[in-house]
Amino acid sequence: MIAADFPYLDIAKDYDQNGVSAISVLTEPDYFKGDIHYLQEIASEVSVPVLRKDFVIDPYMLYQAKAAGASIVLLIVAILSEQQLNDYLKLAHQLGLAAIVEAHDEDEIKTAIAVGAKMIGVNNRNLKNFTVALDNSERLRQLVPENIAFIAESGIHTRADVQVLEANHVNGILIGEALMTAPDKAAKIKELLG
Repeated sequence: MIAADFPYLDIAKDYDQNGVSAISVLTEPDYFKGDIHYLQEIASEVSVPVLRKDFVIDPYMLYQAKAAGASIVLLIVAILSEQQLNDYLKLAHQLGLAAIVEAHDEDEIKTAIAVGAKMIGVNNRNLKNFTVALDNSERLRQLVPENIAFIAESGIHTRADVQVLEANHVNGILIGEALMTAPDKAAKIKELLG
């Protein structure tokens, strides 16, 4: 539990009004306390695109994301075969959804590029032991062509972190915990954006 107090619509509106490019909404219920209804409500109340952040393991979840108002889905290389990843990416695009293809290491970057990802997210959190290393994005950025959007995920807490990523030509950042735990979310967004 990252935030016990969770007025999700107010938080989303705060994000929307303070310069975020998109809003990531957890929809996985069992481990992350998310809900597809959060996404549906948020998508109907904000002006920016909404990302369904979940473990997409079935094509149905892409249709569900679209129906709930998502503009973006997350496809995680580590949990899908290359064929599934390819099929889900094509289906997402057919549905008009953008897809962040998430990778953690060199091999997963190669797979993401091979299936034609237009956005690659690099998770700085090791999903096996949950340690965070911001230099994972710095290191893997070099393997991704400039014409593919590169998004750093996890472990971004300060303006200095953002500046390191900017210097490494990262196109976007996905921030969860640092914003969710900030008492003044608007001030934290402004701090991170500089």
